[in-house]
Amino acid sequence: MLNNKKQIRKVVIAGGGTAGWMAAAATSKLLDHRVEVTLVESDLIPTIGVGEATIPTLHLFHRLLGINEREVMAATNATFKLGISFENWREKDKNYIHSFGYLGPDCWACGFQHFWLKGKERGLVSEIGDYVPEHLASREGKFAVMAKQELNHAYHMDAGLYAKFLRKIAEKSGTTRVEGTIDEVQLDPENGYIKALKLANGQLVEGDLFIDCTGFKGLLIEQTLHAGFDDWSHYLPCNSAIAVQTESVSKPVPYTRSIARESGWQWRIPLQNRTGNGLVFCDKYMTDNQAIDALLTHVEGKTLNDPRVIKYTTGVRRKQWVKNCIASGLSAGFIEPLESTGIHLFQKAIVRLLQLFPQNGFNQVDIDEYNKQSMEEMLNIRDFIIMHYHVTERDDSPFWRYCKNMPIPDSLAHRLELFKESGRVFKKHGDLFGETSWVQCLIGQGMMPNSYHPIVDVMSDGELEKFLSHAKMNTRKKVDNWPDHWQFIQNYCPSNTM
Repeated sequence: MLNNKKQIRKVVIAGGGTAGWMAAAATSKLLDHRVEVTLVESDLIPTIGVGEATIPTLHLFHRLLGINEREVMAATNATFKLGISFENWREKDKNYIHSFGYLGPDCWACGFQHFWLKGKERGLVSEIGDYVPEHLASREGKFAVMAKQELNHAYHMDAGLYAKFLRKIAEKSGTTRVEGTIDEVQLDPENGYIKALKLANGQLVEGDLFIDCTGFKGLLIEQTLHAGFDDWSHYLPCNSAIAVQTESVSKPVPYTRSIARESGWQWRIPLQNRTGNGLVFCDKYMTDNQAIDALLTHVEGKTLNDPRVIKYTTGVRRKQWVKNCIASGLSAGFIEPLESTGIHLFQKAIVRLLQLFPQNGFNQVDIDEYNKQSMEEMLNIRDFIIMHYHVTERDDSPFWRYCKNMPIPDSLAHRLELFKESGRVFKKHGDLFGETSWVQCLIGQGMMPNSYHPIVDVMSDGELEKFLSHAKMNTRKKVDNWPDHWQFIQNYCPSNTM
């Protein structure tokens, strides 16, 4: 039976890294000393530390904590990110960009893609990215932070340095860091709640609310409270990654590169001082040594460290809040790094917790709502990621033949059929990715709708041509005012760690 009366005074975070220090910074600063926050981590346990690409939702977290963009970028060797270049995903040598931002003007009945689709039939348009400023700027290597501009950009940053930056904020706001490895999770025998963490040196860290940031193993949420895990490997077969850093050989581009390979895909993430590289693959089709060789064959510049092998299982905890424990970070589940959703999910877990914070004790209705929202978001992101693998013309390897022909969730099948037949996309409740994202990626992957919305036919061909030309001109005019991306970084937020 839940205790609805006991006030939450002590919050204990198990684990550091990006997830742990995001949780510590947010809870200690935003709850303004109303709770005592303790973070337990060990210098002996390495963090994954390869989540170096973000998405624009990070601005919300930074605004909540009062983080200055120029300061955090300088401290983390960051560059700007306007989207992701998907190379070889549709088929070899066919590339497209999934950019942030929005397509051209729409109307009450349909999105801009419907006007573009008719224009394509009439020979009136160029590629769809010419109608998205961030897309055009990515291709031309331009960027600027403009006054009153929508924040449709994200960052490439050093994840280890970002965790250190957040740690300073957390400790300044009152978080206490305890060094040590967790030897035992102690439960209250009466209600099964977590009572304390016993460290290897015998120290007890007691708390009322525990946040599990222990990574894939889920020491609290899974190994102790047995939340359960839904395995999504049949939809997302990649289960391994190789990561390595290299010297920079050219000025950084304002986008992440995702390059499809024979049995997975390679990432390339440009920072101010180096480049992050990795290969995501399925070990049913490629060994670790083959993957290392494949990655090192395709990197640019001298390697700065030995390749690291990371093993994982795609999926989600069936419940991310159990009793007095909330999972955040990799302990809550892992989809994969393809669309850079990892840090977003870390921050969303913490913001959601603060929205439903059990100040006067635990209520099951709050816990159920948290779990419902968390699962909805994970399922929607899962479907978006699966789409990249499944909607493809590649059949040149066993891996791609599996992805192309694998069964997919009914929820995704419906979205694909709707778009294929009519060009329609609807953003669902709890969706991270909106209409522009689905349109860019589906067309980029080779799915062209069979029809467009009939309201477009209200326009004459002359009116449609003028409408499309005006939208394209506005995009070009905006981007023409932006400077070179690297030049802007050197003036705006040069690294203070190099």
